[in-house]
Amino acid sequence: MQINIGTKDGEVFQVETEAENLVGKQVGDTFNGEILDLNGYELEITGGSDKAGFPMRESIDGSERERVLIEDGAGVRPEEKGVQKRKSVRGNTVSTEIEQLNA
Repeated sequence: MQINIGTKDGEVFQVETEAENLVGKQVGDTFNGEILDLNGYELEITGGSDKAGFPMRESIDGSERERVLIEDGAGVRPEEKGVQKRKSVRGNTVSTEIEQLNA
């Protein structure tokens, strides 16, 4: 699993890990940085994507992939205002199928 850690300055650090401790956590949850050998840091899960590239969406509960009708946000680039599209997105819970996390 690749974890992208963003700072307030806009820098992004990438960490490759097999963090099984993160399985079951949701988007918005915080975890201790010691899991990633970052002592003294508290990290928040802000998103991610699965092995096929489908983004995690905070409004979908669970870890399954679903086709939902959405008009903006993760997984959608609206062409016109108010137009809804059916898109495949991943739920907000980290599972073993998640390939990349943003923190």
